[in-house]
Amino acid sequence: MKVSTLDAALQRCQWARHFKQILSQTILTGLISDPYAASRLINFSSRSALVPFHYSLRIFHHLHNPNAFTWNTIMRAHFELQNNPHQALTLYKLFLAKHAKPDNYTYPTLLQCCVARVSEFEGRELHAHVVRFGFHQDAYVRNTLINLYAVCGTMSAARQVFEESPVLDLVSWNTVLAGYVQAGNVEEAECLYKGMPEKNTIASNSMIVLFGRKGCVEKARRIFDEVRVRDMDMVSWSAMVSCYEQNEMCEEALVLFVEMKANGVAVDEVVVVSVVSACSRILNAEMGRLVHGLAAKVGVDDYVSLKNALIHLYSSCGEIVDAQRIFDDGGVLLDLISWNSMISGYLRCGSIEDAEQLFYSMPEKDVVSWSAMISGYAQQEFFSEALALFQEMQLHGARPDETALVSAISACTHLAALDLGKWIHAYISKNKLQVNIILSTTLIDMYVKCGCVENALEVFYAMETKGVSTWNAIILGLAMNGLVEQSLSMFADMKKTRTLPNEITFMGVLGACRHMGLVDEGRHYFSSMIHEHKIEPNIKHYGCMVDLFGRAGLLKEAEELIESMPMAPDVATWGALLGACRKHHDNEIGERVGKKLIQLQPDHDGFHVLLSNIYASKGNWGNVLEIRGIMAQHGVVKTPGCSMIEANGIVHEFLAGDKTHPQISDIEHMLDVVAAKLKIEGYVPTTSEVSLDIDDEEKETALFRHSEKLAVAFGLITIAPPTPIRVMKNLRICNDCHTVVKLISKAFDREIVVRDRHRFHHFRHGACSCMDFW
Repeated sequence: MKVSTLDAALQRCQWARHFKQILSQTILTGLISDPYAASRLINFSSRSALVPFHYSLRIFHHLHNPNAFTWNTIMRAHFELQNNPHQALTLYKLFLAKHAKPDNYTYPTLLQCCVARVSEFEGRELHAHVVRFGFHQDAYVRNTLINLYAVCGTMSAARQVFEESPVLDLVSWNTVLAGYVQAGNVEEAECLYKGMPEKNTIASNSMIVLFGRKGCVEKARRIFDEVRVRDMDMVSWSAMVSCYEQNEMCEEALVLFVEMKANGVAVDEVVVVSVVSACSRILNAEMGRLVHGLAAKVGVDDYVSLKNALIHLYSSCGEIVDAQRIFDDGGVLLDLISWNSMISGYLRCGSIEDAEQLFYSMPEKDVVSWSAMISGYAQQEFFSEALALFQEMQLHGARPDETALVSAISACTHLAALDLGKWIHAYISKNKLQVNIILSTTLIDMYVKCGCVENALEVFYAMETKGVSTWNAIILGLAMNGLVEQSLSMFADMKKTRTLPNEITFMGVLGACRHMGLVDEGRHYFSSMIHEHKIEPNIKHYGCMVDLFGRAGLLKEAEELIESMPMAPDVATWGALLGACRKHHDNEIGERVGKKLIQLQPDHDGFHVLLSNIYASKGNWGNVLEIRGIMAQHGVVKTPGCSMIEANGIVHEFLAGDKTHPQISDIEHMLDVVAAKLKIEGYVPTTSEVSLDIDDEEKETALFRHSEKLAVAFGLITIAPPTPIRVMKNLRICNDCHTVVKLISKAFDREIVVRDRHRFHHFRHGACSCMDFW
């Protein structure tokens, strides 16, 4: 058998049995000992579906003297056909042990194996062999070395190989440029691109991609227009459309895509995904549908990346049925992103049950799945469910990401679940999770809204970088907790760091003045906001000033400010004045404002109640009954007082007059103990707080069953000193409850923290942090 006969036989070979016959003939005739003939045999068997790869390896290992081509063939087969770069590199060690001689095709294959493994160490060893065996001048080898170092992120080594190359071709330039693009090094990439002897489309497209990622849209467009004159392909258009979309210039992305189609340029799934994403950003479902139709027409609608983009588009635009249809039609093409996008879509549209059903039917979940569900619960105000799922996530061994942690901490804030919030903080520290500005600010917000100012300050001062949201959280939090002087001092520190305050900052600063009745300081900060910081006050800032004047008893000035506002006052601003009238017993203005508010918002229970209380304080029970009749006529129901308290990791909820708690008998017994102790302290019930035409004894009983008193009594039973008793209430704490809690803190020597609708009250030794101004 001759080599020419072997080649002809291999070309005709169509069956495994036939190949074995050919192999037998080469062995019998001794042709297999010929290195060239053996290489032809190995080349055929390693690439043919007729011959199992392990069979080719057996043939290879029986060869006495394989040539470089044969070695290269079997190493390349390991890498390209078997996806096993490690085995190819292992085979190279045997190659060296056999004293085989490499050729200029040996090292490019092995270097590509190192690229696949992102193994710079092995690559450097091969680089040394390249030099030793004299292949360092070969352009193909040098280009592969440049690519190796670029992929491994060692651009200095890549650039050195590039600079030392005796001959630089387009591949050399494009490869080193691609390395700078991958590293995001705009300066070096620009310099190299300008120095190219011949700018080609591949290099130009790489620069458009880099500029797009780095937000240099004008530079990207300049290169795009240059390429347009010279030679442009579909990738150029796609890169520019993507550049616009990444930088939220969605209208420009859509216009360019339309121009692309008008120029007859073919589209692929990459550019369609960018366009659909642009439609999602601007909530343009109509344009999205047209692009969806085009994708189906050109046959790219089956790509999973496009299906995921379409699910996101339709769910973002509230078209959940269309999103569901794409998801249901996806079948085996769907991936985890598809499931997560659909869950997020359901949650965005408020379809909690559908999201839950899909979540629990997932074949597998990743951290994004858990985070999407936890975040969705929190955004839809299902805070208990968010925390329950966060704890379930821990049991499944999933490591929470920033989204899950922020959502869980926010849920703790809303539920006043301080113990769990502290546990999450400890979990972050213990597992050395990365804490960025958003997560730190969320922790600060949680601590200040649970009355733990020391913990909030500890997080604040540990932060290396603070954003305006961080300063806002601590300024608002300190003010809310009655530390007004410290809050205003923090604002001064903020200005020293050259952090520019925004509208929210001044809400915190004006709120601090409001909490302590600092009228002159409030006027100063309101003026500096306008003249020094050039911030136009909004309705909330004016409302804050009205509340400040009202609390200080400057009711006429408050009303004049409302009348002089550049925008129409909202009900909250009028409500602040009404509350001040109630506090300072100005029934004339109060009655006038109250009637106006009921006309403006007849379904608001708070305004009816405030006006009713003003009538009750004057003994006008007929008018009180009239207000209650109006409430019944409009279906307005007074929001019941509700207080929450966390004990042993469980949040307990109490309503005014509640008798449903399983420990109600113990609570009532404690209330009796409290009543006895308070009598000794000289407590007299403030029965004027009860706007009912009943006798004083009944009023006293009604007062003593306010929700915060029930919660505090429960705290005295279940929370051992010195742990503070922390209560969160949905309404403003009444005068009587405020007095009672002050006396309890003295009689029982307990620290009690009550967060009402407006602020925190820290009770210690018979005094409150608000100094009775709230």
